[in-house]
Amino acid sequence: MPPFDSDLSMLLLWAVIGYGLGSIPFGMVLARLMGLGNLREIGSGNIGATNVLRTGNKTAAALTLLLDGGKGAVAVLLARAYAGGDAVQLAALMAFVGHCYPVWLGFRGGKGVATFLGLMLALAWPVGVACCVTWLAAAKLSRISSMGALVAAASSVIWVLLMGYGGALVLVLLLTGLIFWRHRDNIARINAGTEPKIGQKG
Repeated sequence: MPPFDSDLSMLLLWAVIGYGLGSIPFGMVLARLMGLGNLREIGSGNIGATNVLRTGNKTAAALTLLLDGGKGAVAVLLARAYAGGDAVQLAALMAFVGHCYPVWLGFRGGKGVATFLGLMLALAWPVGVACCVTWLAAAKLSRISSMGALVAAASSVIWVLLMGYGGALVLVLLLTGLIFWRHRDNIARINAGTEPKIGQKG
């Protein structure tokens, strides 16, 4: 992890920017704009792409995935353009936190997978690509979205070390820990054999 030697006010600014970007609930916005109803009353009640897919609208789900990933990438790229490495990693972390705990939704947000993948692609694109491929492979084999997410998150720790991005290790460990925490109910359902399959309406 880079040394946190930037001015404190600058770090606070990028923490706020990262959180603000991450907290935009694109799934909720798209569901309302496209007349899909209130995501809180559909499936798992989550605001992410997997639950949007349960509405039956693949376009809305794809847009949610891209926009949730994009906001994480934008937070990283903006910080990289205007600040140092410490601000970049802080903005990345706070974008993820913003998605999971958005103030606009009473701190009840998504599980952060798309945002995680987006910020990893911007932070260290080879690692991001490896995580995306891992996610797709695990989800395809298991037909369980949360399984893909958990495997991809866990693998990110290995990818940053193998690909020479050890400076991001602490950040990746924090993000992986948060993803597992946000998926604790999914983990329980996976163990019980009751976790819904991809595209299954709940």
